[in-house]
Amino acid sequence: MTYSIVARCARTERLGVAVATASVAVGARCPFATAGIGAVVSQNRTHPLIGPRALTLLEAGAWGDAAARQAAEAFDFPEWRQVALIDASGRIGTYHGAKCSGVHAEARGEAAVSLGNLLSSARVPEAALAGYDAATGTLEERLLAGLAAGLAAGGEIKPLRSAALVVVDRDAFPYTHLRIDADADPLRKLEELWQQWQPVAETCRRWALDPDNA
Repeated sequence: MTYSIVARCARTERLGVAVATASVAVGARCPFATAGIGAVVSQNRTHPLIGPRALTLLEAGAWGDAAARQAAEAFDFPEWRQVALIDASGRIGTYHGAKCSGVHAEARGEAAVSLGNLLSSARVPEAALAGYDAATGTLEERLLAGLAAGLAAGGEIKPLRSAALVVVDRDAFPYTHLRIDADADPLRKLEELWQQWQPVAETCRRWALDPDNA
């Protein structure tokens, strides 16, 4: 019941994930990212430890489809899981378990990948990736554009209820970590939340790292 985009910005080297689903609190279970290491989305009856496991594998030098598969297979029931990841060099990996739900598909681009399950059409990831590629601005704005394009192409078979956006820069904590946990229009709400967060993001970063001069 989920579609997502995982990407690396060539200009800033930031890594990020945007994800939306028909269930609640997707941001608590599916997107993960660590600066300088990679970004991961784990979905389709997910196990919330798959993402952290994938990041550990990337840090140890694993990459690509093998890393995605190893992360899923580190826990029981890998046949139900769907995983996408990107490392700090922009290398992509995906995994689709044999029991991945309904129509499921992926689309790969330059340092970006979109995938989903229980989709209204196998074209949704392609549309999401095209929306991401066509957008300009920050990585956050491009990821949000990708989610919107995926929804315009049909999204998943049920109405969306939650969405999340995670972007890491160079610190040990995310630069952006926004969640809409339960709403009838989560993509609109996530966009509104981004508009509130963007002007204060750098200030909040300075609060953590240099509060005397923030």
